[in-house]
Amino acid sequence: MQLPSNSRPTWVDVSLPALVRNFELIRRHVGPGVTVCAVVKADAYGHGAAECARALQQAGATWFGVTSTDEGVRLREAAIEGGILLMTGFWRGEQEAVLRHRLTPAVWQQESLELLEGVAGKLSAQAKVHVKVDTGMSRLGVEHDKVAEFCKLLPKFKQVRIEGVFTHLASSEILDSETNAEQLARFDAALSEFRRQGINPPIVHAANSSAIAGLPQSHHNFVRPGISLYGYYLPFVSSTGRPSELRGLAVEPVLSWKTRITGLRQVASGAGVGYGSTYTARRPMTIAVLPVGYADGLNRQLSSMGRVLVRGEVAPIIGRVSMDVTLIDVSAIRSVGIGDEVVIIGRQGEHRLDAWEHATLAHTIPYETLCAISARVPRRYCSSD
Repeated sequence: MQLPSNSRPTWVDVSLPALVRNFELIRRHVGPGVTVCAVVKADAYGHGAAECARALQQAGATWFGVTSTDEGVRLREAAIEGGILLMTGFWRGEQEAVLRHRLTPAVWQQESLELLEGVAGKLSAQAKVHVKVDTGMSRLGVEHDKVAEFCKLLPKFKQVRIEGVFTHLASSEILDSETNAEQLARFDAALSEFRRQGINPPIVHAANSSAIAGLPQSHHNFVRPGISLYGYYLPFVSSTGRPSELRGLAVEPVLSWKTRITGLRQVASGAGVGYGSTYTARRPMTIAVLPVGYADGLNRQLSSMGRVLVRGEVAPIIGRVSMDVTLIDVSAIRSVGIGDEVVIIGRQGEHRLDAWEHATLAHTIPYETLCAISARVPRRYCSSD
């Protein structure tokens, strides 16, 4: 007998209407002269790139941001027709796939231009690229003080069209950071150098989620929202570390993570619970077994620290989060039973748990919490609220 792919009762619900509302909110905020490039890299931050991109395309998105060639190809296979920006470029050997699938790679070194030129000539095609400028992130890009040298290389690549120029801000959530001002000034200087050498890219971009909300001077005519599309922001602070009044745009979380109780047991006071008996029952307790663990992306740092929602009430995680199973204390929850829905991230009754709570307990950020939800957890897509 073949079981359904989602027979294990642990799953994620993705609200496509919430995703679209976040996109439309961002689009209204930046105004009609600015293109919103929906970043769907890393499987749309764990939400499912193909499904999210299709919903966003239907809502009017014309550009999508991914990390790699394979992510871009999968979007084309999912019938995404808009521009697809490979934000970290491509690897040697992928250049033909880049052109055949009409992907737009970031470039910053001569080798990439040579690879694209060669295959573009073979295919009688034109390679559209966005040049990345390193203005202070020190990761990828033409170093800002070597832009003039890079520009002098470009005329010999006849099959390559510079469609865009961009940079990435290192500290956009620190609103008064001198780094932001310095990076944007360096970027302006780089743009002036491109134009001085006769290169006028139609697309210019620098703004990620935080910069979209807090640094309007970085918008240019193209922005790249990532985590904000999915309902989260890093906290805005000042250069002194003090919290800012700015909270970002009023986006809403798109993802809910749920499971069901698969077992109940009574334990006596003094009983050890879970691996290593790291939790000891302080009284007679009712413990519920959940079919979810760190192999599903539930961070082990939540052991005896995290919370879930059952029957509209908060229930603490007790003992170690193991690979496939987590235990919770449901002693105070009336009428609890096997099969009851449990919310790991999301809303139930008057309570809400979000990815920030998980991230704070695990000493990380919501990006990692969301991306860590593993592929064995099926995603269900909700087309209505």
